[in-house]
Amino acid sequence: MDRRLFLVLALSLAACAPLPPSPQDIEAKRFETVPGQSVIYVVRPYPDASHEGATLWLDDRVMGSTFPGTYFRWIVPPGRHRIAGYAGDSGNLTLDTAPGRVYFVYQSFGRPFGFSGQSYFHLLDESYGRAMVTQSRLAG
Repeated sequence: MDRRLFLVLALSLAACAPLPPSPQDIEAKRFETVPGQSVIYVVRPYPDASHEGATLWLDDRVMGSTFPGTYFRWIVPPGRHRIAGYAGDSGNLTLDTAPGRVYFVYQSFGRPFGFSGQSYFHLLDESYGRAMVTQSRLAG
């Protein structure tokens, strides 16, 4: 085989190899509680209805964007929290959290009828939420 062709093939295959998880991703997947705080995971499935990013708000702060196969882990004070889409995305979920608890929120994102993007959120049970996060990568 020609050396140049071999090099191109080798580089092409290397580009397809998945990146190893980051230390933060490994730590987040321990699913540890935080004393006196609540932990919220927002996970977006892969595949999803759209490959586009979906920017999220937590209460009054923009937290970043999810893409298919990604998740966020947020440590928050116990109480009421609102997770919402950004700008034209009117999807939202209000969650009442307790200290020392972990919550899993499913997010999907799509463009119904070609209009602006729309997030859909719902609370997951712990075993399904852990499984989804384990198959995803930490966003950010």
